[in-house]
Amino acid sequence: MSEGEKPLAEAEVTTWLAENLPQWKLEDGWVRRTYKTTSWKSTLMVINTVGHLAEAAWHHPDLTASYAWVEVRLQTHSAKGITMKDLELARKIEDVVGWQPGTEGGALEGTPQGDLRFSYLKYD
Repeated sequence: MSEGEKPLAEAEVTTWLAENLPQWKLEDGWVRRTYKTTSWKSTLMVINTVGHLAEAAWHHPDLTASYAWVEVRLQTHSAKGITMKDLELARKIEDVVGWQPGTEGGALEGTPQGDLRFSYLKYD
């Protein structure tokens, strides 16, 4: 078993999440995060983004989706628990899905706010 597949203690996971990804929670043996979207189009964009990152990492989450939300659940099945693979993929998902270029300055302005035709995520 590699170091990345070693199951972590519950206290380690909750401490790591609190320090690094406070929107993610450990619940029922899974690291979880629900992204609120503004439409089905936005929901599909989140699903496709998570799918791309998971395939590139070769570590696949469980997803549940509805019209205006996507829940991402991570667990390393082979380790029967949460490992660094889960936490690192959660961080990458958060970085990409939660990216708001309009708040960073620079040439990329981000999606227009206030016009539902262009709405995307409901950012925390």
